[in-house]
Amino acid sequence: MAAESPLTAAGLLRSVGLLADGPAVWGRPFAASGPGVFVVELAAPLATAPIELTRVGKWIEHVPTMRLDGAAATSKAVVARIASFWIPATTVLFVGGSSTSIAGRVAAIDATALGDRRPYAGGHWLKTLRGLEHARVWWARTGAVEEYEDALFGAFAEAILAGDPSQLHDRDVVLPFANLRSTGGDRKAHGLTGYLVPEEAAPPRPATRVTELPPGDADGASGLPPTRAAGGTTRRAPRSAAPPSTTTRRAVTPPAPAAASPASPADDATYLSTEGVARLRDELAELTTVKRPQVINRIKTAKELGDLKENADYHAAREEQSFLEGRIGTIEALLRTAVVIETPGADGRVHVGSTVSVEEIDGDGDVVEYRIVGSAEADPAAGRISNASPVGRALVGHGAGEVVAVATPRGAVAYRIVAIK
Repeated sequence: MAAESPLTAAGLLRSVGLLADGPAVWGRPFAASGPGVFVVELAAPLATAPIELTRVGKWIEHVPTMRLDGAAATSKAVVARIASFWIPATTVLFVGGSSTSIAGRVAAIDATALGDRRPYAGGHWLKTLRGLEHARVWWARTGAVEEYEDALFGAFAEAILAGDPSQLHDRDVVLPFANLRSTGGDRKAHGLTGYLVPEEAAPPRPATRVTELPPGDADGASGLPPTRAAGGTTRRAPRSAAPPSTTTRRAVTPPAPAAASPASPADDATYLSTEGVARLRDELAELTTVKRPQVINRIKTAKELGDLKENADYHAAREEQSFLEGRIGTIEALLRTAVVIETPGADGRVHVGSTVSVEEIDGDGDVVEYRIVGSAEADPAAGRISNASPVGRALVGHGAGEVVAVATPRGAVAYRIVAIK
């Protein structure tokens, strides 16, 4: 194979105009601080993938949530699927980059066990291979990391498709063996899901006796009834009160501790109604099937305009992609972990999902109606207040006819629960 072929690591780096440095032996320290891109390769091309069956078995034991095409994963099936992405014509196994340290990123990949998310889960298919200790790492320093990663993927795909692509499992997304997605968002159709350990749940916040309430809190921002009650009856302006303190911190003395009500929701849970779940699924479908392909196409079109480092269209499209993928990740996390409220409790008390009518004691007698929802669906202007808001937190667990007190910037306000439905 010619030395300058993009099907070798050094040749691939040179094909996009980078000066290749190296090689270093995989698993051994090497001097490559600072940002840049790197390529992991075998010493020589192999006809079949040297995947170790026992390593894949331990991977499945470590992450029992792994599925292949929706069914429970088995070692042999996973090995066969991963091996179908092996490309015998090239020595290139993985293309990566780091905005901080090339050598640090390579070391992080090497230190990450199969199925773990940390230190760095990218390139974890490398850990399924026998003989990885003989692999080599080539690199090039550059400040335009993502741009050159993208260019490397493009040059690799062009070289593979120019040969014989008949053995490719996925001809639409051609990437090195251990790369599962490109910088443009294209993903290999490998059929594996749940192959990394679940994200650790954030620990609940410790209880506190200090609440920060800015004196000029905007109407509805805290979940309190505004001048015109959201989704309810028109209210008169609130009575004048003593001027607020010049400090923005107010110590709120909590009531005496009481036994937790079984009807009260957990503070650290994220609740969604069935309607909220449907809205999020619709949004996710729009983002993944319509907007994601659109922005990927914009990136590909912008790449054709020339120098990536000075390409404003390319950078704008990449920035949009970053926000898009962030929103997709947020929605997927919500749908995966949220507590779905089918119907409110039938014990006559306020729960997440309940619609509550309340009136202010010593007020004008107007009744305001609210629906108690999780923080992900809260919209005071539409009459939906969070169970974690001051009013929502005060109402949950109480029944019709009861009076609850809410600490507000203008002092404590008492509300009577008129009806629950």
